[in-house]
Amino acid sequence: MPDGSIPAGEKHFPALVLNADFRPLSYFPLSVWCWQDAVKAVFLDRVAVLSEYDYEVHSPSQTIRLPSVIALKEYIPAARRPAFTRFNVFLRDRFECQYCAEPHATQDLTFDHLIPRSRGGRTTWDNVVTACGPCNLRKGNRLPQECKMFPRRPPRQPTTWELQENGRSFPPNYLHESWRDYLYWDTELES
Repeated sequence: MPDGSIPAGEKHFPALVLNADFRPLSYFPLSVWCWQDAVKAVFLDRVAVLSEYDYEVHSPSQTIRLPSVIALKEYIPAARRPAFTRFNVFLRDRFECQYCAEPHATQDLTFDHLIPRSRGGRTTWDNVVTACGPCNLRKGNRLPQECKMFPRRPPRQPTTWELQENGRSFPPNYLHESWRDYLYWDTELES
């Protein structure tokens, strides 16, 4: 059992941040704040503390236990239309190459234009799919019909809800046990 104060050199006590409806602001990446930002938000009365770590911080006049789960006091509505970013394309396609169907780490993925840019294709939700390097090179600047390489799913703009649902399939590396009641992954938390 910890003695209550933060161990020397230890700075990793993230707080899970929930919206005012007690759902995470984001699943992927998971909405977390460093302990310093969480403590500041508590003092500014912007959040409610739902769970705490067994560690505390001290000021000359106060002691506070580090929050592990906090909820915003004011609801922040989710964006209706997600931003078109490389990462969101990968998340929409579940980090799988849309040609060979193999999952890959983010750094091993790129995106492919169905109608190549050299042929007037645009960088939009409806023309871009996730691809691994070898498949992207094999397709080159040809149309899917010319090289017989068709994406598994036709590209389209996802909703914010769809990206959040896809993000729930990829739990982060760190999950504190106090977060269990607020997250809805199918995998069990490790102790």
